[in-house]
Amino acid sequence: LHGVIFSAIGRSYRHEQRPWEPTCPAEMLDINLFRTDKGGDPEIVRESQRRRFARVEDVDDVIAMDAKWRDARWELDSVNAEFNKANKEVSKLKVAKENADEAIAKVKELAARRVELEQQEKDAEEAVNTLLKRIGNIVHDSVIVSQDEENNAIVRTFGLDTKRMEEKLPNHVDLIAMLDIADTEHGTDVAGGRGYFLTGAGVLLNQALINYALAFLAGRGHTPLGTPFFMRKDRMAECAQLADFDEQLYKVSEGDDKEDKYLIATSEQTCCSFLRKRWIQPKELPIRLAGYSTCFRKEAGSHGRDTLGIFRVHQFEKVEQFVAVSPDGDESWQEMERMIGNSEAFYQSLGIPYQVVNIVSGELNDAAAKKYDLEAWFPSSKTWRELVSCSNCTDFQSRRLEIRCGAAQKGPEKKKSYCHLLNSTLTATERTLCCVLENWQTPEGFVVPPALRPWMQGIEFIPFVKKLDKKGKLVEVSPPPPPLFAPKENEPVEAKTAAEMIAALNLGQ
Repeated sequence: LHGVIFSAIGRSYRHEQRPWEPTCPAEMLDINLFRTDKGGDPEIVRESQRRRFARVEDVDDVIAMDAKWRDARWELDSVNAEFNKANKEVSKLKVAKENADEAIAKVKELAARRVELEQQEKDAEEAVNTLLKRIGNIVHDSVIVSQDEENNAIVRTFGLDTKRMEEKLPNHVDLIAMLDIADTEHGTDVAGGRGYFLTGAGVLLNQALINYALAFLAGRGHTPLGTPFFMRKDRMAECAQLADFDEQLYKVSEGDDKEDKYLIATSEQTCCSFLRKRWIQPKELPIRLAGYSTCFRKEAGSHGRDTLGIFRVHQFEKVEQFVAVSPDGDESWQEMERMIGNSEAFYQSLGIPYQVVNIVSGELNDAAAKKYDLEAWFPSSKTWRELVSCSNCTDFQSRRLEIRCGAAQKGPEKKKSYCHLLNSTLTATERTLCCVLENWQTPEGFVVPPALRPWMQGIEFIPFVKKLDKKGKLVEVSPPPPPLFAPKENEPVEAKTAAEMIAALNLGQ
C-alpha cells in the first residue's frame, strides 16, 4: 500500500483542515449559516427559500449531508492521528532493531481505512456542494414576497407627466426601416432568426451609445474594461446558473480533444472571473468597473413581437456596471442605490421617461438578494419595458469565485471575508436604441439626442427615407432626402509621423 511507503521512511500524514473548522470549498451560501454550533440559524435560510417559493426541504438536506460530511472528516482525522502514531512506532522499532511486523500490519490496516474514509469524505463533500447549489441567496427584507410580477413595487419615476402619448406612433420595428438604419431581412438570411445588419446612421447611433455610456461611467469612477467574448466551461460554471447553459448560452466547440467554451451572455460573467481568486485589501475597495462587450443569448422561450426588429436579438452590445465592495455594514446596499442612480441619470440625460421597480422575491435569480429594474417608456405601445437590471449579490458569487477582502489571517481563529458583488446594466445598446427611436421621433424623422451628438459626425437629424401609408405599408419618401453620407471633398491631411507630432507637442517642457 501507498501508506506503507510513507511509514517506512517515518513520515506522518496530516489533513490541512481540522475537524473543528470544517469548510466546503465550492459553497455559495456560507455553510456555517446551516450550522447552529457555529452560530448559524438554518431558519433564516428556510425563510429565504419560502420567499423565493423554492424547496425548503433542500435546507434540511444540506444540514443532513453536512453532518455526514463532518462525521467523515472527524473520523478521517482520528484515523490520521492513529496512523501517525503507528508510523512513529514503526520507526522506533526499526531504530531499536526490534521486530516491527505487528506495527507494520497496523499501519497497513490504518492506511487502507484512510483511503476508504478519504473517498467517503470526498463523496459527502461533493454531495453537500451539489445540494448547496440548489439554494439561492438570502432574500433581503425589503423585497416584496410574491411570485406575481404585477406586485413589483414602483420606487421612483421620471417624466411621468410629460411622456409621449400620441396615438398611432410608429414603433421601433417600423422606425428602423423608415430611417434605413438596420436590415433584418438580409441579417436573417446571413445569421438566421433575429439576425440583423446595422446600416448607415444606425452604426453611428449604436456606437454613440457605447461611447457615451463608457464616458458616462468613467466620469463616475468606473474603470472601462473590454472583456473576452467567450469563457472556458469551468470558468463559466462558476458564474452562470445551470439553467443558463441550456436556455441562454451558446457553446463553442473546437473538437473532441479541445475544451469547450461558451459565448458570454453578459460582461458580468467575465467581470466576475476577472476578479476570481483575488485577495483584495480594504484600501483597494470599492472596485468599480465598466464592462463592455458584445453579448450572445439564445433567448429560448421568447416569441411574438419581441422577436421583431432589434429589441430582443441573439447578439448585442452592452455596457455593464460591475462593483466589488466591502461586506461591512450596509456598504453594498448603499452601492446598489448609487448604481441604480447612475442608470437613472443616464436615461434622464437621454430624455427617456422611466420607472424603477423593486422586483418581487419569486422572480429573483439565485444570486440576487435584491433586484431593481429600470423600465423605460415605449410610446408606440404605451408600455414600460425593461432596459436595466441592478442586483446586489452580496457574497453569494464571491464565495464560489474566492474573491476575498481584508488582511490575510492565520491560526485557528482565522475567518474568511468575501467581497460583496453587484452588477447593473447601463445600456444594452440595441434595445436602448429602440426606446430612443420611439421617444425622439418626429413626423419627418428622428432627432439625435444631444448627449449622443459628439459621436455622430455632425448628424443631428436623420430624415425618413420611407413612411407608412394609410394601410400601414412602407413606401418611399418622395422626393428622397439628401444622403447622410454624400461624398465630400477630401480635406488635406498633415503628413507627419507620430514621432514628429509628439515632438511638436513639447510635452517635456
